[in-house]
Parts: sequence; structure tokens; C-alpha cells
Amino acid sequence: MVARSPLRIAWLIAIAAAVCSALVLGLVESLTAAHIGIPGLLCIAMATGGVVFAVGWFLIRRFIQDRVDLIYRSIHETRKGEMPSVMSADLFQAMNADVSAWAREKHTEILGLKERERFRREFIGNLAHELRTPIFNIQGYVLTLLEGGLEDPKVNRNFLERASAGVDRMINIVEDLELITQLESGVMAMSIGRMDLNAPIDEIIEALEMKAREKRITLRNEVPEQEMVMGDRGRLAQVFSNLFTNAINYGKEGGSCTVRAFEQGDRVLVEVADDGIGIAKEHWPRLFERFYRVGQSRARNEGGSGLGLAIVKHIVEGHGGTITVKSEEGKGTTFSFTLSRAR
Repeated sequence: MVARSPLRIAWLIAIAAAVCSALVLGLVESLTAAHIGIPGLLCIAMATGGVVFAVGWFLIRRFIQDRVDLIYRSIHETRKGEMPSVMSADLFQAMNADVSAWAREKHTEILGLKERERFRREFIGNLAHELRTPIFNIQGYVLTLLEGGLEDPKVNRNFLERASAGVDRMINIVEDLELITQLESGVMAMSIGRMDLNAPIDEIIEALEMKAREKRITLRNEVPEQEMVMGDRGRLAQVFSNLFTNAINYGKEGGSCTVRAFEQGDRVLVEVADDGIGIAKEHWPRLFERFYRVGQSRARNEGGSGLGLAIVKHIVEGHGGTITVKSEEGKGTTFSFTLSRAR
């Protein structure tokens, strides 16, 4: 829509009135004996146009533009806290520009609201699914015990251990949810200090040694000795625990997962690379979302809360760094993030 100023509108009305008056007078002259002549027609048309312009301009200013100007300035002052520096003749163009900008802004807001609503639905659905599996398993074990399995020494202990494992899984989900909520809200402060990057890596490799051995996966630390960074040792241990656990769960039997570090000015680039099943490129943008799963190959029965990578992302960002992923199906995955180098 093209905005026209009130002055231009008044001129258009005046020209139209002048042309119409000339045509009417010419018709009258042709039908009667009056002899007005072309000069007379032009004078009358110009006079008519002038009068119409004056009256039209007064009416437009009095009843339209002044009111619109007041409304526009009041809205502008309320929204931005200041009066717009707009000439009256440019008021309608300014309004047109503001309305267009407002429409674009609201369109963007609507898209954002729709995206958040989609994320909310997916999150609730995924959370319900994550909790439903261990709850149903526990229910099944308890019912079996109540129906006579409790009296069978070959069954009771086995089923109680399975029920306990289900409870542990639900506890892990709830604890991870609480942790990620604290990280997102900024409630959980990081105890960042000068530390050796090797410390949390070696700690987690030792803790996951048995689990890795079961799948014949080798965990390697190739970070240079005394690689000093600024970090929270406990939180960085969680990062490496989640990344190593992913490599074990989705790795190939007999494979490996290796941590390397490279100094880049005042930053240290950390890479955690495995030679597992890999991740298709279309999944990369959503890998760090809560409960996001990469197809059926990463089934929920492989364990975990589904929040590991989301927690990793928030911990890395809490250290002022960024994390990215690079992967190729069938060849492996590399997670890379940055930390501040300690002086």
C-alpha cells in the first residue's frame, strides 16, 4: 500500500474538481447560447480548483490529519518514550512504515510462539515417555512378586534388583531435570578456577572403565600434561562423563573414544572423538535439545535420561565457551568445545 500525504490528496481533489467543472461548463456552452470561450473555461476551472483545494485542505487538516497526528504521536510517545520528529506532510508515510515494521515484528513473534509451543509439546511428550518406561517395568516386577514371586528365592531378589534399577533411572531423570533447570536459570553458580584439564578426564575414564570394557571400547586421554584451563572441575567431569557415556552406548564393539586439546591463543579447543555409528547431518541442529533422540538406532532402552547433551551444552556455555558437533554416519562423531586458557 502506497501512503499519500494529505497535501497531495487535496491537490488531486482540486485538479479533479477543476477538470469536472471545465467539462460541465463546456457541456453547458454546447447546449445553450452562452459563449464562455476557452479562456473563460480555464479561469472558471482554476477558480473552482482553488476553492475546492482550500476547502478540501481545511477539512482534511481539521477533521482527519490533526486527529491522526495526535493519535500517532500519542502511541509513539507511549511505546518509545519520545515524540517522533515527523513533518505533517510525511505523517502518512511514517505511519505506513511503522505499521509495516509492526506487522513484521508481530509475524516474527508469532513464529517464535509457535516454535515454543511445539517444543513444549515435544518436551512433555518425551518426559512422559521417559518416565513411563521405568514406571511400567517397576509395576510389572512388583505385581509379579505380589502374585507369588516373592516366595520364590530364584525370582524375588532378581526382580527386586530390576525394580531398584528402574527407580535409579527415574531418580537420574529427575536429578538431570533439576540440574538443567538450575543451569538455564542461572541459579547454579560455577566454581571456576585454575585447574589441570587432565584431572576430570582421568577421573571419568577410571569411573567408566568397567562399562567401557564390557563393550570392548577404549577410552583415551591424549591431552598434553599440565594443560591448565579456567573451569569448574566437577561440572567439566559431568561433561566428559556424558560424552564418554554416549560414545560407549552408541559405539562399535572394539572401538575407541579419544580426548585431545589444542591451544588457540587465550582459548583451549577440546575435542572428544569416537569411531561409532555416527549421526546424520540433519540431526545436528537439534542434538542438544532435551530428550532429543536420533532415530530408532538410539533407543531409550539403552539407558540415560536423554538430557546428557543438553546438560553438556549449558555447562560449556556457563564456562563462556561454545560446543559444536561434526559427524559422519558409520565413521564416528566429534564433539568440540572451547575453554579459557589459564595463565
